[in-house]
Amino acid sequence: MAKYGNCRITVGGETFDSRREYARFCELKLLQRCGKIRELTRQEKFVLIPAQHIDGRLVERECSYRADFTYQEEIAPGHWQRVVEDAKGCRTEVYKIKKKLMLQVHGIRVREV
Repeated sequence: MAKYGNCRITVGGETFDSRREYARFCELKLLQRCGKIRELTRQEKFVLIPAQHIDGRLVERECSYRADFTYQEEIAPGHWQRVVEDAKGCRTEVYKIKKKLMLQVHGIRVREV
């Protein structure tokens, strides 16, 4: 059991942070098979604040956000839009800040499911 009550599971050699995340992955795989979405990826990293160096020494590590899923969604025939999605159970304060930084730094609104 993890900190927020979720249970990590491994299916087919892939590890998911929760049953919710695995269930959503299964839904997205079906949507991809039907052609509603494309280019489905897991755990894509987005740098929010780069590492800080002074005189060649690392003084602050980078701050990044790792999305549960990213994919292209068809919004109109032939028109696709990138989606960054998080299968969220518990919205921590750190997550809330990183979500705001995703919009500020990358112009991406994280979709919560």
